[in-house]
Amino acid sequence: MKEYDTYIFDLDGTLLNTLNDLKTSTNHAMRYAGLPEHSTEDVRRFVGNGVKKLIERAVPGGCSHPQFNEILAEFKRHYSLHSMDTTRPYTGIEEMLSALSHQGKHLAVVSNKFYDATRQLCLHFFGQSISVAIGERESIRKKPAPDTVLEAFRQLGVTADNAVYVGDSEVDIQTARNCNIPCISVLWGFRDRDFLLANGAETLIEKPEDLLAW
Repeated sequence: MKEYDTYIFDLDGTLLNTLNDLKTSTNHAMRYAGLPEHSTEDVRRFVGNGVKKLIERAVPGGCSHPQFNEILAEFKRHYSLHSMDTTRPYTGIEEMLSALSHQGKHLAVVSNKFYDATRQLCLHFFGQSISVAIGERESIRKKPAPDTVLEAFRQLGVTADNAVYVGDSEVDIQTARNCNIPCISVLWGFRDRDFLLANGAETLIEKPEDLLAW
C-alpha cells in the first residue's frame, strides 16, 4: 500500500457527525420563514456543497424564494450558536488523527462549510492535530474546484506529491480528481457504498483506523 505524507480531510461526514445540528438549524430557518421542515434523510441529501446550496435545496423555489437571503442568514446565525450541540467526532477519529500527527504527517481540513464554523469546530475538536482548516469564503472557489486544497498545500508548505484526499461524498471524489491526487472514500459518513462507487470511488475504508494501514 502507498504511504502518504499529506492528508487533506473533509469535515462533515468524514471527521465529524454534524448531521443532527445541521438538521436542527435548517429546520429552525424553515420555521422562521413559515416553511415545511425536513427529515434527517432530506438534510443528508442536501449537504456537501456549502450552506448556501443546503438552504437552496431546503427552501421551496430555492434562490428565487423572496426570503432566501434572510433564511440563509438565519440559518448561519442559529448554526453559529448551535454547531456543537450534538456534533461529535466519529468513533476512532481522534485516535487516528493523533497517530498520523505523531508519525509526522501533514494534516489539514478543507470543507465547504462556511469559514468561521470550520475553524471553530476544528479548533474545538482537533486543535492538537489539525493546524490548517479552510472553509468556504467569498475570496476562493469552493470544492469541487481545487482552489481550497491548493491553499491548504500552500499553508502546510507542501506540494501535491504524496498527498491524498479523504472524504465521504461525491464532491470529495471530484475535488481529488481536480487536484490530481487520489481519494480515499469513507463509509461511515453521509453517503453509502453504492452511491460512492456509482460516483467514481476507487478506494473505500470502513473505519478510521483503516487509514493507518496506508
